Parts: sequence; C-alpha cells; structure tokens
Amino acid sequence: MTRRSVRGAGAAVADSAGEGPGLVAVVVPEPRDAVPLVALQPAGAEVAVVCLEAGAKADRAALDGALATAADRGCRVAGGARVLGAHAAEAAAALLEELRDLDPDRVHTLDPDPVHTGYDQASGTPTYDVPPAHAETAAQALAAARALQRETGRPVFVDCHRAGSDPRFGAAACRRYPVSGSWLSAGFDGRLTAFLPTAAGLVRRFQRVPGGGWSGPELVEGGGPAPGLLVVPDPAGLPQLFALRRTARGDGGVDVEIVHAAQYRTGEPPTPWQSLGGPNAGDWRRGRGVGFPAAAFDGAGNLFVFARNFGHSISYLCRAADGRVTPWRHLGGTRVADELTAVSTSYGGVEVYGRMRDRAGVVRWYPGPDGQWAEDPTLPFAARPGTLAPAAEPGAVLFRDLRTNEARVWRPGAPGPLPLGEADGTGPLTAVPGVELDGWPYTVLLRSGPDGRCAVGAHPEGRPDAGVWWRDLPAASYGPPAAALSRRGLLTVAAAVPGGGLLVAERRPGPAGLDFTAPQLI
Repeated sequence: MTRRSVRGAGAAVADSAGEGPGLVAVVVPEPRDAVPLVALQPAGAEVAVVCLEAGAKADRAALDGALATAADRGCRVAGGARVLGAHAAEAAAALLEELRDLDPDRVHTLDPDPVHTGYDQASGTPTYDVPPAHAETAAQALAAARALQRETGRPVFVDCHRAGSDPRFGAAACRRYPVSGSWLSAGFDGRLTAFLPTAAGLVRRFQRVPGGGWSGPELVEGGGPAPGLLVVPDPAGLPQLFALRRTARGDGGVDVEIVHAAQYRTGEPPTPWQSLGGPNAGDWRRGRGVGFPAAAFDGAGNLFVFARNFGHSISYLCRAADGRVTPWRHLGGTRVADELTAVSTSYGGVEVYGRMRDRAGVVRWYPGPDGQWAEDPTLPFAARPGTLAPAAEPGAVLFRDLRTNEARVWRPGAPGPLPLGEADGTGPLTAVPGVELDGWPYTVLLRSGPDGRCAVGAHPEGRPDAGVWWRDLPAASYGPPAAALSRRGLLTVAAAVPGGGLLVAERRPGPAGLDFTAPQLI
C-alpha cells in the first residue's frame, strides 16, 4: 500500500473547514475492541483500524457493521481492518511499521492502566473486567505513536479510551487522558503560548511578538508525560502544567505518577517535570490506577492537587507558597469516577468536585468550619461524563446535564443550576472572565459543537442568569478549543487541527460584540 504523504498547510486548512479531523488509526487487540472506538469518530474523519489479531468471525462482522455505520454518517473508511498477526515483542515493531504506512494524525486506542474492579487480598493483585491484552496493546500503541512522532517531527495526538466508558456520551467522556480548555496562556508581555499534549510529550508554540509570529511546534524535552494535560494559572497568571507520566520498571511493571511543570517566561522552556508521586505510590500495582489530576490555588498561593485514588475516593496534597509539600492524604467518603475539578473560591479557599462512581450525581468537598474537609454529596445536579470544568465565578462549576446535554453552571448555595442556552455541543466548556463588551465586563464561554466546530457565548460577568448568546466560529477543533485574554484585553481563540497546526482567531477591536478575524493557520 502506498504510504500517505505528510500533508501541508493547505490540507490542514481544508480539514479545519469541514473535511474532517485527518486520519485516525484505531489500534486494538481484536476487531470487537474497535467497535466502540469507531463509534466515536466524527463525520469527516478518515478511519483506519489496526488489529493485532484477526478475532472471531462474528467480531469481524460487528466491526464491518460499525465501519459501515461510520461511513453512513460521513466518515471516510480506509478499507477493512488491518490485521498484524503479531505477538509480544514482535507487536511493537509491526505496529510502528503500520503507523509509518498510515501516517495518522491521531491514534485512538485503549486504556494502558484501566481502573480495577476488584482486589485479590491473598496475592495483593488488582483484578480487572478487561483482558490484559487491552492494556498491553494500548502501551504498545503509545510507544509506536511516540516513535513515529520522533521520526517525523510531526505531532501525533493520542486518545486512550477509558475502560467501561459509554461512547454515547462522546469522546470527552471516554478519554483516560483529558485535555483542559485552558491550554492557551497569555504571558506578561502580551505573547501567547499554546501547550498541546502529544504521543511524544508536551508540544509548545508561542508568539515571537504580541499578536503574531508564532514559533514551533517544538517538543518540550524531559520525561514526556502521557497525552493529557491540565493547565492552571497561578495567582500571578503564570501557567502551571499537570499530567500523568508512565515509566517502565525493570520488573515488568509500570510506575504512573502525577507530574508538574511551570512556564515563567514566554519563549523560555518550562521547568523540568517534577514528580508529585501519587496517592498509592508505595505499590506500583495500586499506584498505576491513579486518576487524572485536578489542581487549584487558594488565596494565600498554596497549591492543592487532587486525584482519584485506588479506593475510588479522593486524595490530595498541598504545596505551600513557601515550597513545602505535604504527603498525599485521603479524603475518603463517596466513591468517585476518574473526573475531578478543583476551583478557587471567593473566600480564598479551594474546593473539589467529583462525578460519582456508583450513581448519577456530583460530590463536593470543601473546608469545613473546623478546618477539616467536609463532604456534600447532595448537589442538585448530575453531570454528563467528561464535562465538569471550572466556571468563571469563584467556586462554581460548568457541566452538561446528564440527561439533556444542556450546558449549565452551578455555584454553592444556589437551589439549582442555571442553563446557559446551549445543548448541541460536546465536551466541557471553557470560561474566560473580564472581556469588555459595551464598556462592561463579560464572561466569554467557548465550546465544541456536534460537528467539532467551535462556538463562543457571552454573559455579563457574574450574571449567567442574564442569558447567554452564542455564535459559531468557522473553525473545527481537535479536542477542546481554548481561549486567552491578554493583559491588553485582546481575546484570542485557538483550535488544534490535523498536522500539528493551530487555527487562531482574534476578537476584532471595536466598541461591542464578539466579532472575530478569520481563523489563521499557524
């Protein structure tokens, strides 16, 4: 088969205008494992399935049916499944060769560290409801995608499908390694930096001058994390970066740890990744199941980092403003899914929200009057998986209603959530406060639509009850779009597109409205 050529900027612009998010290589052990992953691919995507084994006849038929359905909704299907027929050590080399031939923009695979469903006390070994081949194939797919990116220099994005997730809720609900909508950051000098997690680690692009002249993409060296990213501004507005990192052990196991880095000056490399360990770091078998981190700063500049632990509850550590770091501490209480959101509050504290694991609902943890953490599992809403995010209002959260998909916001003490006038989008919303419209401060909201296209909305700052008006932008996004407000008041929206490029649109100067320039490919 002829190897696909690396596409140039013109093709990327065509993709962003609606021809689809590039080629997606779905890498799985057997055909049946590809069915839910194929169901997640949006219209316009080119889909190629790579299986390590041929699987049963009925499973191959099920995959053929899923590919036919994908074609009916507008995907471009690159033939039937490619079967490698490789085992163990041979699989990694065969998979890399197949990815070289396909030259994908994105690799979609399974969870290399699935959440356990039981624990064998006698052997001290977690048990899972998915076969070991799932994790093994996912790890091999990550390694092959990493090697391909380092060979070509072109970013390869990876989605790992969280075991047990429901594809009916969309791709954001299924990602083991999510990406926050805060990956675009504004520096003190007005220049922007974009941080994008890829197979080979964090890729960065930044403006050489305020308003234009972008660099990169460049790979941030040093202990590349898994392909997910949380970006949290510190009290000075500087981007703090959080991710998970997988490191192979000599005994055949793998250590999974939370890592942190920071960028203090635009254009200069971020600090090296620093390990924060994890709630169960003393036992690699338990520690590899750590959830993706959430983080926030309190009013005194102390950093709180939260993660789901092996027992399916929440653990946290605190790095004080003077640099001292506490051990990981368990909150206990309600069991949570791998989806936490931390927020800074108006009273100067930090709170954390988690989607419940065993029933529909969200639990909130907050500092109680005695200084101890208190739990509130009675919040008046249930969030769709993959949609919890910090709101612009202190202590509040954005989410999509589990039943209706409607975008909503809730703040502590409110009798119920407020609707935000949008139910067609997908994934989490991003909020940017302090945007001046008509001489008044507004909060701008950003989301992806059902076809991947971005949309922006706005409401008076602190008054989501006043109503939100939405308008579409002529740009589709690879994952959540991002927005940043510079210190000069310039609002910029960015979307990642196939080939490692970015589409960037700036709000036009003017007295009112949300009028943006045409998206520019960089």
